[in-house]
Amino acid sequence: IVSIVEGLLIFIAVSESVLGVLGNGFIGLVNCMDCVKNKKFSMIGFILTGLATSRICLILIVIVDGFIKIFSPDMYSSGHLIDYISYLWIIINPSNIWFATSLSTFYFLKIANFSHHTFLWLKGRINWVLPLLMGSLFISWLFTFPQIVKILSDSKVGNGNATWQLNMPKSEFFTKQILVNVGVLLLFTLFLITCFLLIISLWRHSRRMQLNVTGFQDPSTEAHMKAMKVLISFLILFILHFIGLAIEIACFTMPEKKLLFIFGMMTTVLYPWGHSFILILGNSKLKQASLRALQQVKCC
Repeated sequence: IVSIVEGLLIFIAVSESVLGVLGNGFIGLVNCMDCVKNKKFSMIGFILTGLATSRICLILIVIVDGFIKIFSPDMYSSGHLIDYISYLWIIINPSNIWFATSLSTFYFLKIANFSHHTFLWLKGRINWVLPLLMGSLFISWLFTFPQIVKILSDSKVGNGNATWQLNMPKSEFFTKQILVNVGVLLLFTLFLITCFLLIISLWRHSRRMQLNVTGFQDPSTEAHMKAMKVLISFLILFILHFIGLAIEIACFTMPEKKLLFIFGMMTTVLYPWGHSFILILGNSKLKQASLRALQQVKCC
């Protein structure tokens, strides 16, 4: 029974990965074609393309790393494969969180309606916000690289080679994992703050519109309610993504818990593919392009 459940979870994880690569590849392709057509690259186009590209890389890293640990853990006991995957991870994962944070910040400054002077100052300088956020990404990398190098070095010293098994006390391991992910946690916190403030703004706007319009909802209120549902979906998927990562990290201390590790891998991949399809359905340009693509596939 356990092997059947493991096979089912692996099948779900692979299906999520395929859908994620297709969905994010579609987002990147549409934005690149729009850039070539208009001969200019908008900020939102840059964010969406970078987000899609980083998610494709993230999905591939999670699946390749997971399959190696499940089917051939000995591959991590020879050579420098674990080094390469670890370095790719600390580049791609913060980049993915940074693009998601930039997207939520962009929508927050464009859509939200607050009278606070700090918000108005940022809203008038939206083109400067992205470079400031990029500075936080570089700080995250600078802080993370020495930590991951030390972890890999300690692992080799303790075991004579690289391995994915735990070769240090659990408390020390979790402390180092927290240090490695400090930059990601800060970006994630900023993402949560901007989404929370945007939901408050949209909720306040919806309340005002419902008080002013009786008997029916105007199109603006319906649009804001739809945006609130999309943002809440974003938050749920984002939280599930971090829960999946936490499960995978915890399984380093319990290598015998293969079923739990596969479940964590499946949960981790849920965000990159689910978020991409929410973006397609919530963006009019992407939605129209997807409908045209489906019509062409149907005709073929």
